[in-house]
Amino acid sequence: MSRVVLISRDGCHLCDDAETVLDRILPGQWERVDVDSDVELERDYGDRVPVVLLDGAEHGYWRVEEARLLRDLARQPGEPRI
Repeated sequence: MSRVVLISRDGCHLCDDAETVLDRILPGQWERVDVDSDVELERDYGDRVPVVLLDGAEHGYWRVEEARLLRDLARQPGEPRI
């Protein structure tokens, strides 16, 4: 599993923007999950997509915070984030 997962949905312009950013800063190093593919994902994230998960924890939603994501990726998994 990738350290970075984007919870997204088809037809979402913010999701398209987030995918473009992730492709640019982390080419081939992230995974996309369709929020509509799972009832729990829809319940938890349906109104806030796109949602970026880092190491399984929510990192942000609606926009990719590039500098913060890259900074947090430089840390080892499990190391506290600021």
